[in-house]
Formats: sequence, C-alpha cells, structure tokens
Amino acid sequence: MISRRQENRWILTVSSGITDEARFRSETSNAKSGIDLWEMNMIRARFRMVLSEDIWVSEVSRSFPGATFRLLTGVPKGSRALELGEVRAENPKQVTDAVRGHADISAYDQLYIDDQRAIGQYEADEKSLYEFLWDSSLPPEFPITVEDGEMEFALTATQDQFEAFGTALDDTGRQYDLLTLVHTDEQDTLLTDRQRKYLTVAHRRGYFEVPRECTLAELSDVLGVDKSSASETIRRGVDRIITQFIVSRD
Repeated sequence: MISRRQENRWILTVSSGITDEARFRSETSNAKSGIDLWEMNMIRARFRMVLSEDIWVSEVSRSFPGATFRLLTGVPKGSRALELGEVRAENPKQVTDAVRGHADISAYDQLYIDDQRAIGQYEADEKSLYEFLWDSSLPPEFPITVEDGEMEFALTATQDQFEAFGTALDDTGRQYDLLTLVHTDEQDTLLTDRQRKYLTVAHRRGYFEVPRECTLAELSDVLGVDKSSASETIRRGVDRIITQFIVSRD
C-alpha cells in the first residue's frame, strides 16, 4: 500500500498493474453520461482513509466496529448534505438509533430495516467527508464505505484528473492508503461487449453484493435471456477479470 508520506510519486508511476487487490467497477458517473470507460485510457483506483474523529460517521462507526456504513448517495444542501445511507450490522436498529440521535444528524427518515441491514435518508453536517472530491473536479463515486473510523472509496479518472485529485488529497493532510491502481489502455479488449454489458447490469443491480440484492432469475429477466445464458456469460467475464488482474500477476 502507498501512504500519504510518499506524496505524489505514485501519480507519476502509473502502470498497467495493480497493487494489493483488484475490484471490478463499472458503474461510474461517466458511464451514466454514455461514455464507455472500458474503451478509454483511464485510471481506476481505490483508497482507504482514516476519518477525523469529529465526523459523525467516524464517531458512530468506532462505537460499532462490527458495522458497515455505506453512503449510497449524497448531495450538498446549503451548509449540510442530504444523504442516503445503509447500515449493515448484527443489530441494525441499535446502530441507526445511534445515527438518528447524533447531534450532526437531522430529519432522519427510516426507509427500510430488517435483522441485517437498514436504509435511511437524512441530512448531515459532514460534507468534509467527501468534499475534497468536488474540489478536484471529480464527482463522488458511490457507494462510499466506512468501517471503524476508516473510509474506503473508489474513483475513475483520466491522468490529469488523477493528478489533480492527488494534489487535493495531499493538501488535506489526511492519512490514507492507495489500495488499488489499474491503468487501462484504449486497446483494452479484456471483455467482449456482451460480457461487459451483463457484468455492468449485474453490478448495478447488486448481483455481486453480499447478500445479493438481485437473483439470477431477476437479472436474466432484465437482460432478456434465460438464466443459463446469463450465468455462463457472467462467469466467463468474471473469470477473464480474475485471470487478468490476479492470476497473471502472481
């Protein structure tokens, strides 16, 4: 992993390899605008950052170290942020009660809860959690995950955007690690168009989440194919990604 103390040297040494882990990500803001990032010269990176103790999610997550907090989306609203968040824990109600009762949270609305997860919409005084992404002209890439006071987030950017982001991140003085760094070429033919489409839909529908948010039957209905065809195409695509980013680099 690469720490903040190594400053921007990692920006200048981007290669076609990866550091500690590889994670397939296809749902980005540019993809929503019709740009196919698989065919562009892009950098994909994932970071882990230690959060300041004065941020509410840092405080609450440290109180419940076994819980996972996922910021699903967030937008500025005056001096605060309007957010949609998910909690995954053994007792999600206990955790969400702590969230609801925090001084930095207002207008909390519980949208869903069961014995493992809860989803709520709320206003929070925590724009600093991801405002540095806006400062670097990169929109936040959701979900953003927080566990025990540490935040993990990903971004997909051009070389220039990545350098600007690195500068903005270093200027914050925050402690962070670079977990994953993948540089793709325009000539990248890792996946077929069919595999790319199926994996993108599966990712957006939550098929790869734990637990799954979409069944194979539901996914095949969306794709308009039978279950065996959907399953085979997804498995072949995942196998190519694993071979490219893990097996071939051992």
